[in-house]
Parts: sequence; structure tokens; C-alpha cells
Amino acid sequence: MLHIGCHLSIAQGYAAMGETARSIGADTFAFFTRNPRGGSVRAIDAEDVGLLRATMETCGFAPLVAHAPYTYNPCSAKDRARSFALEAMREDLERMELLPGMFYNFHPGAHVGQGIEAGIELIAETLCRVMFEGQRTCVLLETMAGKGTEVGGRFEELAAIIDRVCSARPELAECLGVCLDTCHVHDAGYDIAGDLDGVLGEFDRIVGLERLRAVHLNDSKNPRGARKDRHARIGEGYLGSKELGGSLAVFERIVRHPALCALPFILETPNELSGYAAEIALLRGLAG
Repeated sequence: MLHIGCHLSIAQGYAAMGETARSIGADTFAFFTRNPRGGSVRAIDAEDVGLLRATMETCGFAPLVAHAPYTYNPCSAKDRARSFALEAMREDLERMELLPGMFYNFHPGAHVGQGIEAGIELIAETLCRVMFEGQRTCVLLETMAGKGTEVGGRFEELAAIIDRVCSARPELAECLGVCLDTCHVHDAGYDIAGDLDGVLGEFDRIVGLERLRAVHLNDSKNPRGARKDRHARIGEGYLGSKELGGSLAVFERIVRHPALCALPFILETPNELSGYAAEIALLRGLAG
């Protein structure tokens, strides 16, 4: 069975997100851990979280994929920005313990001219400081499009971060993984449309498929290798549109692939709820 959902607003609380997910045919979803601009965070209502957990158990939800705000940059050249990312991520992970067994996804960051090696080192250092032994949340590094000075546009960069964390703090090894974003890897130059097996084989050799825990399922407004990161609705971009050289068969192969089909899929396409409901129905049909 395909486990799929979309990004939902937390404005009305946790239980409301669970009900919204059910209403559009989803059995997982993503949400920002705080305001997307990364500001202060409101207190958690334990009863509200408990209602969501009950919905998830009753309806057989897959793990949720919480998303750190885009403003976090653990490899910034500015001390203040790095400190903010560290403190906010630490607080996020502590709060995530109320939803044990879920995922916490984040963009590794941008080295802003310090160099890729410095960026990798700073990200690994931050993870070593914010993660803790015994945590029940798996932290996911997201594959990136490689625009500007982003870290994570190549599988080797993600592997280097994970290796550094595991070397420094081996007790954290089981709590580190990767979220593969289909738009991002396409924009980064990986041919997931024409050679999905080859891309996943490369990921396995460099990172290890056991680290792949979730998928952001998005079409792309850009041709492969553009390094721009602009999401499109399913079937309207270079991956799924016949007019642009793609095909819905690309997404059929993705949702049916034995290395991916059991993972939670999260849509981040430019949509309203009705659009997400339609995409979820379409993709469930493709999954068979």
C-alpha cells in the first residue's frame, strides 16, 4: 500500500492535521515544527498530540515527516545564524519526543563561500550537539538541488555528513537518514526519469539504501541539472509532462520501486487541499 500525504498547516493543531489528512485520502503528512520563518514556537498541548496519535493508530498512518524551517542554516558563516539553528533544532527534537518514531527532515544548509568541506564539518558538528542518545526521532538530511552554495546536492556530501556524525557519536547512527526529493535530485543532475535504478544504485553505493527513510514526491519546472529547485505539480513538469519530455510512468516507477514503495511519500507541489487530494488519488492509482 502506498503511504502518501502532503505538507499541512499546524495552525489549528495536531489533531486537526490528522483529520485533514484523512479527508484528502492521506495516511501520512508533513508539517513545519514552527513558523517557517523560524521564530518562536508555541507550547505543545499534550492532549492535542494524543488525539493525533490516536487517529494515526486507528487509521494505520505511516510515520510523519516533520520539517525544520528553511531559515535554519547550521553551516552559515555567521555565528549567530549557526547558534540559532543549533538551539532551534535541539528544541525541535525535544518536542518531537511527544510523537515517537517519526522523522525530522531538514535542509543541510549553505556554506556561503566557506567551501563544501567546511559546510559538511559544521553541519556534522551541529547534529552531534543537537541529537541525543535514546532519541526516538530519526533525523533526515534532505537531498538538495545544488543551487548556490547549498550542501547536499551530491550524495557524497550527505554521506560525508553522516560518516562524520557516526564517527564522533556512533550511538546516533540509527537515528540518521536521508529524505530523497525527486525535484531536487532531478535539478541536481540525477537522471531519475530515465534511469531510476541507476540513481538508486549510486545512492546505495555512496550512502546506503538503508539510510533512505522518506521521499518528497515533486515534479520539477526545470530541465535536469538546472540546479534551481522549483517544484511543479505532478505531471506538469519535466518529470511527468509529455510536452516536456517526461511521463506519468516516471512517477509510477517511483511509487512502485521496491526500494521506495514502503516509505512515506510527501507531496510538496504548489497546490491547495483539493489539488493534493487529486494528486494522492492519482498516485494511489499509479501504485496499483
